[in-house]
Amino acid sequence: MFLHVVMLQLSAAADADFHGRVQGYCDRILAECDGVAGYAFRPNRAGRADGLTHAVVAAFADGAAHDRYQVSAAHQEMKAYMAAFIERLVVFDGDIPTFS
Repeated sequence: MFLHVVMLQLSAAADADFHGRVQGYCDRILAECDGVAGYAFRPNRAGRADGLTHAVVAAFADGAAHDRYQVSAAHQEMKAYMAAFIERLVVFDGDIPTFS
């Protein structure tokens, strides 16, 4: 399994309309991108988050599925829309073991 985590510090302009639109992109990605095992945009509840208020957390069948997602129309549109609202971001990409 391949994990993609994007930790975000959002600007104050990220209002309810922003969050609703991002959720729509998440729904599109789940519907349109082959190999996505899970995809969510959520608030960060960690007390030691250093200002990183939200995260996109995604799991893919493998690295190839992640690569396809990266160039997908839904992801490109989501990134373009979100860019004006992001003050800082940190990304983790990597293979993780599967647990049963």
